[in-house]
Amino acid sequence: MSQNEASPLKSSSSSSLQVFSMMSLSPSLGSSYPWLKELKSEERGLYLIHLLLTCANHVATGSLENANIALEQISELASPDGDTMQRIAAYFTEALADRILKTWPGLHKAINSTRVVDLVSEQALVRRLFFEVFPFLKAAFLLVNQAIIEAMEGEKVVHVIDLDAAEPMQWIALIRGLSARPEGPPHLRITGIHVRKEVLDQMGHRLSEEAEKLDIPFQFNPVVGELEDLDVERLHVKTGEAVAISSVLRLHSLLASDDEPLRKKLPLALKNSNGIHLQRALQMSQNTLGELLEKDTVNGYSPSPDSASSSPLSSPVSPKVDTFLTALRGLLPKLVVITEQDSNHNGSTLMERLLESLHSYAALFDCLESTVSRASSERLKLEKMLFGNEIKNIISCEGAERKERHEKLEKWIQRLDSAGFCNVPLSYYGMLQAKTLLQGYNCNGYKMKGENGCVMICWQDRPMFSVSAWRCRNSL
Repeated sequence: MSQNEASPLKSSSSSSLQVFSMMSLSPSLGSSYPWLKELKSEERGLYLIHLLLTCANHVATGSLENANIALEQISELASPDGDTMQRIAAYFTEALADRILKTWPGLHKAINSTRVVDLVSEQALVRRLFFEVFPFLKAAFLLVNQAIIEAMEGEKVVHVIDLDAAEPMQWIALIRGLSARPEGPPHLRITGIHVRKEVLDQMGHRLSEEAEKLDIPFQFNPVVGELEDLDVERLHVKTGEAVAISSVLRLHSLLASDDEPLRKKLPLALKNSNGIHLQRALQMSQNTLGELLEKDTVNGYSPSPDSASSSPLSSPVSPKVDTFLTALRGLLPKLVVITEQDSNHNGSTLMERLLESLHSYAALFDCLESTVSRASSERLKLEKMLFGNEIKNIISCEGAERKERHEKLEKWIQRLDSAGFCNVPLSYYGMLQAKTLLQGYNCNGYKMKGENGCVMICWQDRPMFSVSAWRCRNSL
């Protein structure tokens, strides 16, 4: 909504609150809600937030009849090709509905029994779209590559290990950077880990071509398999190699291995503060969905004692990740560079995850609203195949099935410190390159800031992705 549209809502927010609070979600309303169509866009956005929080409350407490009524009302307002709030509501609605269906495993399996999806191909497609539409990964690659180039200064044999080898452009840029070294290029070996052999074959071919063109001695070592099952012996690290390890949006998925099977049980308990959240949601009147959520809904949320494990201040207990990081440290890398989505999507309760993910995905949807046409097919694919699937995984899934467990930089700092790593400040030159790239997007919403020697890539003032570099402490 424009700033001109925002001011009338401020004067009417109290009346909207009264109207919404009187709107009972009772079965007597029937299957048609004509008054919903009469809501103005600002009122519709507020009411959608109200309905989503109400629906999540019903889902979490097992009140499925009331959840169904809320879903019916949301469906009257939400749309995957509407305004920002309508679009994001459509995907959160689908996620909540899927969570309800999972209370009937037979029904859920039957509905999805004929759905054929090549998840690996789908992930490759949407990752490519994400790389092209947003500057986040491009900026991260600039920071990672510059950190590697500086750490490997003077080294004659360099071994780079990519924990999720999906994007050859990153390493093509590194090869070009290393070829320009005053002392000449090193012998370069890149090990790529991916679940699909053909992805690695394609990457190896492209990188070998680039290295040959620039006359750089090069080897590519493909490792096919899941990161969760990785045997570090397959990385074939040799004596005398200077090792750098890169993880881009990958480590958070290892957190799923630590979740107990009991966490699959539905529904989850929900805290009694939901009424407060609903009241605050109805009082919001800002210009973008991110601002709409920023002012009251999320800032007013305080995690309950049983969700304290998701607090940035608590010590993260993650045996699988800790073991994995310790194994990486055993390789004695000169540098480890980690890029992660800077969000708190690994809370223990449904409401906590709903509020946090509403907040962070609102920022991503706002990015698209500001830079891409609503009718863009690329935008629709990104929202459905990437963000929609991630939202569904965060909201609908539990236990090992829930892979999208993004966490804040503070937790990764604690884990890496516990595993025997210390922070390496990212270089000024790398930050300058990344900042120049962000400024070239003709959109003043993309920003970057330093934090504890790390870099946060932001939309407006909200951190979206963190990039951090690490080295082994002196003693093992």
